[in-house]
Amino acid sequence: MTGPFDILIIGAGSAGSVLAWRLSADPEIRVGVIEAGGFPDDPDIAIPQKWPMLQDRSYDWAYRTTPQAGTAGRIHPWPRGRIVGGSSCLHAMAHVRGHADDFDAWAKATGSDAWSYDGLLPSFRRTEAYSGGEDALHGGSGPLPVHLPDEELSPVVKAYMAAGLARGVPFIGEHNGGPLKGVAPNSLTIRNGRRVSAADAFLVPVLDRPNLTLLTGTKVHRLALDGSRVIGVVAERNGRTETVSAGRTLLAAGAVATPLLLMRSGIGPEVDLRAAGIRCLLDVPEIGANLHDHMLTAGNVYRARRPVPPSRLQHSESLMYLDADDPMKADGAPSVVLACVAAPTTSERLAPVEYGTAYTILSGVTHPTSRGRLSVTGPDLDDPPMIDPAYLSTDHDREMAVRALELAREIGASAELAEWRAEEIHPGPAVRDRHSLLAFIQEAAITHHHPVGTCRMGSDPASVVDPELNVRGLSGVQVVDASVIPSITSGPIHAAVLAIADRFADDLLRNIGKA
Repeated sequence: MTGPFDILIIGAGSAGSVLAWRLSADPEIRVGVIEAGGFPDDPDIAIPQKWPMLQDRSYDWAYRTTPQAGTAGRIHPWPRGRIVGGSSCLHAMAHVRGHADDFDAWAKATGSDAWSYDGLLPSFRRTEAYSGGEDALHGGSGPLPVHLPDEELSPVVKAYMAAGLARGVPFIGEHNGGPLKGVAPNSLTIRNGRRVSAADAFLVPVLDRPNLTLLTGTKVHRLALDGSRVIGVVAERNGRTETVSAGRTLLAAGAVATPLLLMRSGIGPEVDLRAAGIRCLLDVPEIGANLHDHMLTAGNVYRARRPVPPSRLQHSESLMYLDADDPMKADGAPSVVLACVAAPTTSERLAPVEYGTAYTILSGVTHPTSRGRLSVTGPDLDDPPMIDPAYLSTDHDREMAVRALELAREIGASAELAEWRAEEIHPGPAVRDRHSLLAFIQEAAITHHHPVGTCRMGSDPASVVDPELNVRGLSGVQVVDASVIPSITSGPIHAAVLAIADRFADDLLRNIGKA
């Protein structure tokens, strides 16, 4: 393999692509990127409407959770991208930074304003090209297109948005311009009707830089250590295993793969490592802990009076963020979210509904308090991980999930949707009291694909990484991905992950005199 590198990035997903783009801009820095998958060759990836069908294909790690007591013992698929572009090749393309208050918790946890909304705003702006043009809050010339749709919106979604406005919910225009509570179409990472992955935006355009090397089809088994210093990784490519050395190693493999890599390297909770047959080199109890995720109740499905036109976007066209107690309240972070999908969306436990005959209002909790954990089950990369998100394990999450579903049904029963609504299919008119609503949610809830927190950043000694994202107890290695997020943002995490990577790269370049 090629090497040694000044900086070695593990993972060519969202964070890794941004890191490669920023750090290789300095021709004096030799940058390597390792990716287990290859370049996309499935044409469905680029078609926004195809995203729900991409799970369990060859480029999906296809993780599974343990049976979840909070969701009627169900095992949930957790798709994660094994491909250049990572999970940005699989996700639903919604671009939502989150509410500014979300990042106050990050600043408090780290004691650093770098992780506040204002601290991250330059990175949000630098990474994006907003279709509405550049201003104080939006970037206009970044690599990632952020398209705010208008005429492409489904007529069903327009009626849903009108129902929110009639209810007194504020119209905010778009989700990244200030207030988050209210009605807006989804901003999407789409250009000319096609998905733009993080690799499409950031990595692929700079692969011709002579100081940047991308190694695809390369499996990273463990970190290479010299005492407490990480000097690279032990990786397998084309059937050969060897050490790829680096002066600095950046783990950007995501909230699942990054903690698993650390644990396979002997770094993590000693009791878990011992049970998995791995010698513990550094006992870090919180690696793999603090796992949390957004869920959506899939869903509040309505049979339509007439055929529902196929989505010209990606089916889920509008998120409505609300205060559970006062849906008309505009200030502060939201507590629940609704989403209108111009298609039937159900969990595997519910009777499927034919496409084109129905639409769905999803509902969920923006700031879940349930916390789970993940761990290795063996020393090898192919040993399946133990993933336990502890879904709906707190009273808060159960109460908010019920309230979110009640609000979804309130919007769904509105006069503004009457021209589309024939009847409610799920949960159905017999499901009304709190007990039956919760029972339905347990059968219907699915992941929103936002796992975070398994290598949380903080200023306290128990945190996995410090405010500069150094792994405590080690040198030469930092974590730069969704696993460092201490508490989840209000909405989809992808925009925040891009900003984390850009913010880190900016600081790193500045510290070595290259910013």
